[in-house]
Amino acid sequence: MSDDTIRLVTIGRILRRRRRFLTILALVGALVGYGASLLFPPRYTTSASVLLPGAWEERELLTQAEIATSSVVVDRAAAKLNWTGASGSELRDRVGAKAADGNIIKISGTADTPKRAQQLSDQVAQQFVTFAAQIAGDNTDPEAAQPEALRQMVAQTSRRITELADAAGTGQSVESVQTRTELAKLRTALQEAINKLDQADPTANQANRANMVVMGPAPRPAGEAPPTRVQLIAAGALLFFLLAVIGHLTAARMSRRLRSEPEIAAALGSAVLGAVDVPGERTAHRPEGRGPRARIRRLLGVDIRWDLPTPQTSGDEAGRQIRYRRMCARLRDQLPAPRRLLVVVPDGDEIARRAAGQLVAVAESDPLLRVVGVSVSEPMVPDRDNESGVLVVLSAGSWTAGDLAGIAEACADAKHEVVGIVLAGTVRARPTRSAGHPRHAATPALAIGDDATGGSE
Repeated sequence: MSDDTIRLVTIGRILRRRRRFLTILALVGALVGYGASLLFPPRYTTSASVLLPGAWEERELLTQAEIATSSVVVDRAAAKLNWTGASGSELRDRVGAKAADGNIIKISGTADTPKRAQQLSDQVAQQFVTFAAQIAGDNTDPEAAQPEALRQMVAQTSRRITELADAAGTGQSVESVQTRTELAKLRTALQEAINKLDQADPTANQANRANMVVMGPAPRPAGEAPPTRVQLIAAGALLFFLLAVIGHLTAARMSRRLRSEPEIAAALGSAVLGAVDVPGERTAHRPEGRGPRARIRRLLGVDIRWDLPTPQTSGDEAGRQIRYRRMCARLRDQLPAPRRLLVVVPDGDEIARRAAGQLVAVAESDPLLRVVGVSVSEPMVPDRDNESGVLVVLSAGSWTAGDLAGIAEACADAKHEVVGIVLAGTVRARPTRSAGHPRHAATPALAIGDDATGGSE
């Protein structure tokens, strides 16, 4: 599994074989989300709109949005509201403003009740308009009076031009006509200049800008602002579920269990003679145990391996018996002389135990096998008696290199030679039409291997 690509079938296997555990973790995450919702009370948010008349550039609108949330505006709103325990610094975190299309500033307020959220937004908007008007009114400097003085000078000049035109005569001479024409052009130019000055009057534009309007009261919010309690509960359940799936994938990636024949052969220092199949059962991958820890694992549904491929359908019982007989014949042919072998099975490997039992049953006519279980944590192999070698039977993907090396060392300490390794895998028995065939032969179970013959991955 450590070298396999994570595919959808792997995630599907996790969901199928760990559904109880994942469901429990999702419920725990939902409870955590519910607890978080109790720590964070519900919030309600609404916004009031302020219209800014006139022509405004984008950077000016951003400046006005900053002014709307400034400490001066929020402090004045807090003083008007006079809420207990709600100072200006605390309300500043609950107020926001942004520039929208159409020269509109949206001022939002957040509070623990819909009514307070509405009051906060309305009050901040009102104080913003008042403060902006004060700023516009304070911008009266001596330079602002220069356009009015210039208008008065233009008016005096126009009157003087009229007097000069009257003094130039009735226009009977060529000189008087030219003089009156030049004076008329001068009067027209001055009038156009004064008109342009009126259109570009910064004082009038500034007064127009100061007339900001609050576009009605803020609507009372009908629902909580995110994250709501339901969102926190759903987020907690989803987070724990995803963490569980990612944890399973990470554990499978980091798994050191040996699955290939060369790795197993190198760890035990012997050759793999072949593979045999056993009909799958539900308890094939369920470790034995009766303590509290085992009961908890059964309750959570984590006592069955999930990282093993789905068993494939094999042949009938007769075909499996042929494989066992061929394995026994291979053992006789490999040994130089008929001798008795000690079959070592790691404790907790139910698949290997069943396969070893089948080998002994097939070899009853020529007894040469004796099965013993060996603890992986503290391996101990019986001393050599009539046996002249050890045959190790195990299932691929169940033990690490250290576990198998410990078994090999225990065999060497007992003066046994490991003459071969047999890999056992589960298959799904093919249903038969025979009335005498046992019903449990078709029971699905987990399997190890790439094919129906029990070959290791």
